[in-house]
Amino acid sequence: MIVEEAAKELYIRALKVLPPDIKAGFNQLVAGESGSTAKNILATMVTNIQVAEDTNNLLCQDTGLPIYNILIGSGVDVDGHALTQAIRKGCERATREHPLRSSVVHPLTRKNEHSSCGIEVPVIHIDFTDTPEMLSIIMVPKGSGSENNSFLKMAIPAEGVDAIKTFVIDCVLGAGGKPCPPTIVGVGLGGTSDLCVALAKRAATRALGTCCSDPDGAELEKQLSAAVNQLGIGPQGLGGDSTAFAVHIELAATHITMNPIAVNMQCHSARRARAIFTPEGVSYGF
Repeated sequence: MIVEEAAKELYIRALKVLPPDIKAGFNQLVAGESGSTAKNILATMVTNIQVAEDTNNLLCQDTGLPIYNILIGSGVDVDGHALTQAIRKGCERATREHPLRSSVVHPLTRKNEHSSCGIEVPVIHIDFTDTPEMLSIIMVPKGSGSENNSFLKMAIPAEGVDAIKTFVIDCVLGAGGKPCPPTIVGVGLGGTSDLCVALAKRAATRALGTCCSDPDGAELEKQLSAAVNQLGIGPQGLGGDSTAFAVHIELAATHITMNPIAVNMQCHSARRARAIFTPEGVSYGF
């Protein structure tokens, strides 16, 4: 029941309160923006964020596809099935009791159960950590504007890093204003095709100010972040220096004959909320 309540609370919190790192990211973009139109658009976005919080309203009408990322610490005894069912129930309760607009439909019939749930949804990822006696749940409502701009390329290894740079830039150019920039551009490198796409999603939903744990990946993040903001796409695709808050990269080892590259974008309303369970109780944050 505690997990169910947390899953419900996290969905609502994520939709209403933007994480402080994203707010700080807006301040940095505003300070570095040279275009007057872009400055006005960024100011409108910042005002929208404040109005939503002041009036206890949603940051965006798109409640997204609900994603719950679970991290289980050492020594934590969990009934996995009960855990996932509690999260699903909490997600449904948030939608029906708040109420929220459900954006989740059957892929063939397009039927909407008005619960934000469906086959394999909410999306639930489970991972593990050596942190003792701790369980963390991060809720990410992923809007369709950003999620529709997802790309995978199985590049030729001989093309090297140049293939990565070209593909990422081409994806951002092709997306234009559709993912509601400024974005976080998530890039997955290596692994298998499915792992590569998952890495891109992980990168896109990572907190601003963090960097790739691999030093070569971290250096490429800096290069691509600078390059993307020289494209002139700007806020909402209407021109300017502020195309992206950052480019984030997550990577994995891959096969000698493969060079998978994936891109997943997060819109300027980069929403997420976290609950941490310890023996002392539950705490909420980002």
